Amino acid sequence: MTDTTTPGAAVTCSNLSFQWPDGTTLFDGLSLTVGRGRTGLVGTNGTGKSTLLRLLAGQLRPARGSVTIGGSLAYLPQNITLDTALRVDRALGIAERRAALRAIEAGDVSTEHFETVGDDWDVEERALATLGSLGLGGLELDRTVGEMSGGETVLLRLAALLLERPDVLLLDEPTNNLDLFARRRLYEAVDSWRSGVLIVVSHDRDLLERVDRIAELRSGEVNWYGGGWSAYQEALAVQQEAAGRALRVAEADVRKQRREMEENQIKLARRERRGKKMEAERRVPRIVAGNRKRAAQESAAGLRGVHEDRLREARERREEAAEAVREDAEIRVDLPHTAVPTGRTVLSLSALRPRHGRLRGGDLQVHGPERIALVGRNGAGKTTLLRTLAGELAPLSGEARAFVPLRFLPQRLDVLDDELSVAANVSRRAPGVSDNHIRSQLARFLFKGARAEQPAGTLSGGERFRAALAATMLAAPAPQLLMLDEPTNNLDLASVRQLTGALASYRGALLIAGHDLPFLESVGITRWLFVGEELRETSAEEVIALLEAGETGEA
Repeated sequence: MTDTTTPGAAVTCSNLSFQWPDGTTLFDGLSLTVGRGRTGLVGTNGTGKSTLLRLLAGQLRPARGSVTIGGSLAYLPQNITLDTALRVDRALGIAERRAALRAIEAGDVSTEHFETVGDDWDVEERALATLGSLGLGGLELDRTVGEMSGGETVLLRLAALLLERPDVLLLDEPTNNLDLFARRRLYEAVDSWRSGVLIVVSHDRDLLERVDRIAELRSGEVNWYGGGWSAYQEALAVQQEAAGRALRVAEADVRKQRREMEENQIKLARRERRGKKMEAERRVPRIVAGNRKRAAQESAAGLRGVHEDRLREARERREEAAEAVREDAEIRVDLPHTAVPTGRTVLSLSALRPRHGRLRGGDLQVHGPERIALVGRNGAGKTTLLRTLAGELAPLSGEARAFVPLRFLPQRLDVLDDELSVAANVSRRAPGVSDNHIRSQLARFLFKGARAEQPAGTLSGGERFRAALAATMLAAPAPQLLMLDEPTNNLDLASVRQLTGALASYRGALLIAGHDLPFLESVGITRWLFVGEELRETSAEEVIALLEAGETGEA
């Protein structure tokens, strides 16, 4: 990629503060500078990554402070909606230049046509080359957006931004809803970025390996780490080991100061009792005893003050050390009733043809406790297939039969009633299960005590996913076939680890539609199925080979 950007391309935030309308403060005096190169912006759900990008893009105004962009800026938001009637060339922003070129080629030498074209005489060739680099080489410029899949529209919007040759490019979760093939093309675009500033918010580990540095947003501040995701994880592990040691030392100091203060109080109490005894026996004159008593009280007060100050300071050091130790709680849940005997048939498909997608006749036998990944191109019909198996959609033809209780967790997490608490959402899907049992299991999903009473509508993105997962996995009867649709979309990496931990406790059959290869491999997938005109059995290695070859997986 030729570097045509402004030499001073950079992004600078100075004393940036931002509050939501309800008064919640997200940033208070944030200052940072992002220079040329590829930066991965990471952090847990709710820390404000997407909000920061919107502030940089000018879509939100800070309460205080400023944002300075060196050069031109282009921004790819997380959720993209394009008019289905829009032509591809118009979505790319080149329709007027194409029309002017056509007019000039036809002999119309009007000045406005030359002004419209400017120096961009090869705009059509550049557009086709950019589309080709993103795996959209067969896309005609006169085609309408409505004929494209959701993943293709994301790549189309990215192509439009790349054609602008921006000095600063902001990408917010660009791999969400992209199939594996499209993800590879986006990875290649990031690999080839050589111009200006690229800032990408992502939970995609493969994408984050391709950046030059990681900027971690935590508690309203940014910490910097050189290298990609693996280097960041290694640096974080070293930091956490040191933080753990510091916390142990601080806790030992608090115990020592508390013990010394208690020992001092015992000594003072003994001294006071001895003084009273001597006074009672009148071994010293009253005036002398009074002076000694006052002196002893002043000395005792001074010692107490010293020890209290030492204890307070030790506690403050412990609090500072504890703040440096990250909470990375994992879901640890016991689900014995989800177990399925090895070899038992849990699901059968016979010549199944769903209402949408490429599948023309799927045959499949799922046995317990298999873990099956459904992969394929956007538009192949993976979501439609899962909805058909869940009984939400009737097939056009063929049959699907489940022989065990099944549950389906869709991408949109609409299994929750926003008006009900987390505990009530689980209870309504688990009739007959005691409230105590539900609460004990919810604690393992990290909803302890009052947190289980939070209305679902008030939960953050990561909390909402955990609540939906709990409502699905803790349902009664216990699901012995669990189906998940793109479960890692919009999840931060801590939540992905929590999901992996929860699935480690699940003993039934799993059917997961997804594009996140590292996640799929981490949950122990035993069979890989490519969804095309038929369900084609494959392997993780073959999946990658098909992607590299640009194949669809259709037989």
